[in-house]
Amino acid sequence: SAGGNLRIESARLWDSLMEMARIGATPKGGCNRQTLTDLDRQGRELFAKWCAQAGMTMKVDAMGTMFARRPGVEDGLAPVMLGSHLDTQPTGGKFDGVLGVLGALEVVRTLNDLGIRTRRPIEVVNWTNEEGARFAPSMIASGVFAGRYTLEDALDIRALDGARFGDELKRIGFAGPEPVGGRPVHAYFELHIEQGPILEDEGVDIGVVTHAQGLRWYEYDLTGFESHAGSTPMRGRRDALVGAARIVEAVRRIACAHPPSAVGTCGVIEAKPGSRNVIPGEVFLTSEFRCPDGPALDAMDGELRAAVREI
Repeated sequence: SAGGNLRIESARLWDSLMEMARIGATPKGGCNRQTLTDLDRQGRELFAKWCAQAGMTMKVDAMGTMFARRPGVEDGLAPVMLGSHLDTQPTGGKFDGVLGVLGALEVVRTLNDLGIRTRRPIEVVNWTNEEGARFAPSMIASGVFAGRYTLEDALDIRALDGARFGDELKRIGFAGPEPVGGRPVHAYFELHIEQGPILEDEGVDIGVVTHAQGLRWYEYDLTGFESHAGSTPMRGRRDALVGAARIVEAVRRIACAHPPSAVGTCGVIEAKPGSRNVIPGEVFLTSEFRCPDGPALDAMDGELRAAVREI
């Protein structure tokens, strides 16, 4: 046992964060380390090296999720799990997700430094594809772990460039032999940066999660009619991009009508044929609503569907 609060070696954690941030570093100081890229592989390999140095054993499941284990005194007990993810958005930050993984590793390093043995084993986890930037949807590996998706469907997901999740997982060498899910978990902790401005605006250093955001994802395929931009009168146009623009406006209007917690976002829009001289005949669009209140989320869903029918 140890009396009082244990203190980590903050400089060591900071140095680890900065070393990981060099993998996929962007000019503005962030990171682009998307799932199952060569940069993701480099980040995984660095994490695995650090875990080995801390005396941990690593197991990787069929979705590429990494579980680094520090044994407990009663090693047959379900472990305390800590972690997050190492993948980023295309313009991600140094700390989003990464702090949860490397902060958990620092917990283990500190216990090692102080010679403290825990009753239960500790597992530090790096979930695959939490961000979903390259392969949608996000949180797919943890979703398979929780039984919300099948392994077969997850491995068959395609990126926008046509790359298949399962093939890319094998290519970078992280298609592990462990089954996905079925691992006992006594408790799970995740340290995370604030992804918005609320705590910072209020001058609060740390908060505790009290609820989760409900999520609704939407994909749209709008079909109009391609025609010449210079010779087609405005009255006769069927511009798919105009329809998409109206949906974008509807998503924002509906989210703003459900304060204070509801948010709405359109994240991807692709117009075809993609020529400035041609009226778009096809548009692919994505949107989402998030809200911690279930009835409000249902109401927003109904309002959006009515708006889309009208558009």
